[in-house]
Amino acid sequence: MKRIWWKEAVGYQIYPKSFKDTNGDGIGDIKGIVEKLPYLKELGIDFIWICPFYPSPMKDNGYDVADYYGIDPCFGTMEDMEFLLKKADESGIRVIVDMVLNHSSDQHKWFQEALKDPNSKYRDYYMFVQSKERPSNTRSCFGGSVWENVGEDTWYYHTFDKSQPDLNWENPQLREEVYNILNFWIEKGVSGFRFDAITYIKKADSLKSHEPDNTDGLIGVEKTGQNQKGIDKFLREMNRKCLSDPEIMTVAEAPGVPYENLAEFIGEDGYFSMVFDFSYADIDLCGPNWYNQAPWTFGDLKKLLFRSQCSVQTQGWGAVYLENHDQSRSLNKYFREKAAAKDDLHLRFLQGSALAALLMGLRGTVFIYQGEELGSVNGTFNSIEEYDDLNTRDQYQRALRAGFDVAQSLKFANDRSRDNSRMPFPWNEEEHGGFTSGTPWLKCNDDYASICAEKQSQDKNSLLYYYRNLIQVRKDEANRECLIYGEVREIENAVESVIAFERIAENGEKIQIWINMSDEIQKADIIEGELLCNNYSEFNRTSLQPYQAVMVR
Repeated sequence: MKRIWWKEAVGYQIYPKSFKDTNGDGIGDIKGIVEKLPYLKELGIDFIWICPFYPSPMKDNGYDVADYYGIDPCFGTMEDMEFLLKKADESGIRVIVDMVLNHSSDQHKWFQEALKDPNSKYRDYYMFVQSKERPSNTRSCFGGSVWENVGEDTWYYHTFDKSQPDLNWENPQLREEVYNILNFWIEKGVSGFRFDAITYIKKADSLKSHEPDNTDGLIGVEKTGQNQKGIDKFLREMNRKCLSDPEIMTVAEAPGVPYENLAEFIGEDGYFSMVFDFSYADIDLCGPNWYNQAPWTFGDLKKLLFRSQCSVQTQGWGAVYLENHDQSRSLNKYFREKAAAKDDLHLRFLQGSALAALLMGLRGTVFIYQGEELGSVNGTFNSIEEYDDLNTRDQYQRALRAGFDVAQSLKFANDRSRDNSRMPFPWNEEEHGGFTSGTPWLKCNDDYASICAEKQSQDKNSLLYYYRNLIQVRKDEANRECLIYGEVREIENAVESVIAFERIAENGEKIQIWINMSDEIQKADIIEGELLCNNYSEFNRTSLQPYQAVMVR
């Protein structure tokens, strides 16, 4: 197996708006990331992925970019970013940045010029259509039509919100602009990119109408505008012009790519270093509407998880995660009604450490989302007005239109909102968790004082310490060939609520991971060997305590 830095790395996703505010305006900033580099270094992090920090009207929290070459004033200056890159490098931490290339903000100068002058070259940087009627019945990811009328029978296309017009990748000039942007940031010193919604850039099938999939007469853009035939031309060209250096790490948000085609994306000559697989992360959903919540079992979870792991390992390299900025917290998702109450910190530790052992045992580059290492859980939002996320507000309205009452619709939002993962990071027990001296842009979670980083840093029995230890176990020279490069093989005779698998190195060395996801004692058949991790003080090879997780070499 070819050794490349990002294959052996543990990454940490930072949502800059919620990480650390240094100037008291209630919004996190780049200086705050610099301030917390020692925390990340002690955790064992090799690289950070920073969500968008570019100038933006913040309709979609920075995923509506108004200038790809700048820094939004709420986050700081370009000098701050250059200083972060310098200090991170001195700490042995690399930086990858989010790149949103499917669409821009409607406030971007390209789009403003396109609106102002139909004969401008920028008109063809976007997807404008002249039509008396709506050009197709495609539904956007955030609800409603993908087509927005701007008068005089003129429409433009948006996969997401109407404030996020899609870029026209069919235009070679636009593509050259994109490549210039990527090379600008590489020259600045970033070590790679996370590509947002990159499989939407080809639009062939969503420009015509199809049989509707719902009572609104529309069909989801997920079905007609993801991973369309011909996208390979764009991705191959981008790779050749910007990303061919193997030291540049690229991870794609690539929904719509079937497992059998993954080699094109992540194989030896693939477009990207790795992709995120959403199959197990979205186990709780039936389709795009949050009110269609799926009844699932741990057997279902194992099936999706091992299908993902076993498929990816034959095709190339993967990215493994349990949380990100678009997901609710994993403790709530995977343990549902049995998730620990906010005052049951021991149960929170057991469940959090069980998920940590799962994450660190999987094959692929590991991504930890900020606060995951503390056991952060979903927030409590008492009205739709408390949410900032436009997708959450749209989903709430969808539930109301589907006939659910206010309380039910709010619960769907509470269960799934992206704001659950975007609440301010709890650094200490001070007001607002030490995130800010001002008023935070989004409310803090109720339990911030009990799980804060400062408190857990002083407790060797905390979840934070457990994460630190597990990261070192994964990186240890004696375990590296198994836990990083080894084959994944499910232990199929494990009971349904126990996730059990082996990591097998080329030389035959073996590490087993057993995780009891239930609140009952379960049978096990664990190999004899060195105990690498255990979230209980006792260990029995033939049984697992509730939420017990063990790793044995």
